[in-house]
Amino acid sequence: MQHLTIVTTGGTIDKIYFDAKSDYQIGAPQIGEILSQLGVAFRFEVVSILRKDSLEMSDDDRQLIRRTIEAQPHRHVLVTHGTDTMVETARTLLGIPGKVIVLTGALNPARFQGSDAVFNIGCAVGAVQTLPDGVYIAMNGRVWDPLRVRKNRGENRFEEA
Repeated sequence: MQHLTIVTTGGTIDKIYFDAKSDYQIGAPQIGEILSQLGVAFRFEVVSILRKDSLEMSDDDRQLIRRTIEAQPHRHVLVTHGTDTMVETARTLLGIPGKVIVLTGALNPARFQGSDAVFNIGCAVGAVQTLPDGVYIAMNGRVWDPLRVRKNRGENRFEEA
């Protein structure tokens, strides 16, 4: 893999905490800074199209994600996404030809100590460059088929559906 296109949509991975408001809001995408700090050996570009919590995403948002990916000239695409509706979005992306698409996110904001964000991004980067064309989810140290996974909200993890 020489080039990775990263499509950011918001979600917990990019949340920041506003102490004065006692509130979380979606901030700027964190993945470009994370990959730069890690000194990755490939070129990447960050295409930021949404800054939404995934529970607020609509079918129109999912179609925007699909159109954005279809328009990318490069084969390898990583999507950062909120975990609550990641599976639904992944299923919307099925059938895009000539692309390896991996969705990932975080259960805790990337800016937080002990966040799973860097680990999930690393798994997603490994997955996107080794898997055949298709759509996948990289979370909790595993790569999932979006037709065979669900988020267990009670346990706050992904598992086989």
